[in-house]
Amino acid sequence: MKAHISVDPTSGLVHSLVGTAANVADITQVEQLLHGAETHVSGDAGYTGAAKRPEQAKRDAIWSIAARPSSYRHQGKGSLLFRVKRKIEYAKAQLRAKIEHPFQVIKVRFSHRKVRYRGLEKNTAQLFSLFWLANLMLAKRHLQRSAG
Repeated sequence: MKAHISVDPTSGLVHSLVGTAANVADITQVEQLLHGAETHVSGDAGYTGAAKRPEQAKRDAIWSIAARPSSYRHQGKGSLLFRVKRKIEYAKAQLRAKIEHPFQVIKVRFSHRKVRYRGLEKNTAQLFSLFWLANLMLAKRHLQRSAG
C-alpha cells in the first residue's frame, strides 16, 4: 500500500491524500493530489515526467521533480556537471523535506510501520485518521511558535 499526499507549502499541513495499491505508479495520482492553485510542485523520482502529461499541460507551475541518480551518475564524480547537478538535487530534496515530514510524524510518533487491516479501503481510512492527527500536531506546534 502507498500513501500519496499533498502538503501546503506555508503551513506544512496535509491537504489531500490518496491511498493506492503498491503496484500503482506514482505519476498516475498527480491529478488527484493537486488542487489547481499551485505555483510550485515538488516530488520524488516516482513523479518524473508528470509535467509532460496531457492533463498537466494547462497547469502553470514550476515542476521540481527529483532526477533519478542514474541520469547524472555516469558523468563521473569529479566532473563539474556532476557536482552542479548534485547541488541542484540537494536543493530539490530540501524542498521535498516539508512533504516528507508528515510521514515521519505518523511513523515515529504513532508507530505506523505496516498496514493492519485487510483491504485498501480500511487501510486508507486509517491513513486519513493518522494524517489528520499529524495535522493537529503540526498545527499545534505552529500555533505555539507564533503565540510564544
